[in-house]
Amino acid sequence: MMPFLYFPEDKTEYIPAVITLAIFMFLAVLAMYFMIKKSRKDEEDFKKKYEEQLDQAGDDKSNA
Repeated sequence: MMPFLYFPEDKTEYIPAVITLAIFMFLAVLAMYFMIKKSRKDEEDFKKKYEEQLDQAGDDKSNA
């Protein structure tokens, strides 16, 4: 067997690793949720500003 691999006989040694993995996975999912939420809000803000600029440009052309 390869000497650099370590598989403990006592499987309870895996518990801290599983808990740590679960915590980090939860935090990763939470971070992705907030990133997606912020991205959607930014997209809506951009669309509003873009529509306002289009309306402004249309008004300028009709007044000229």
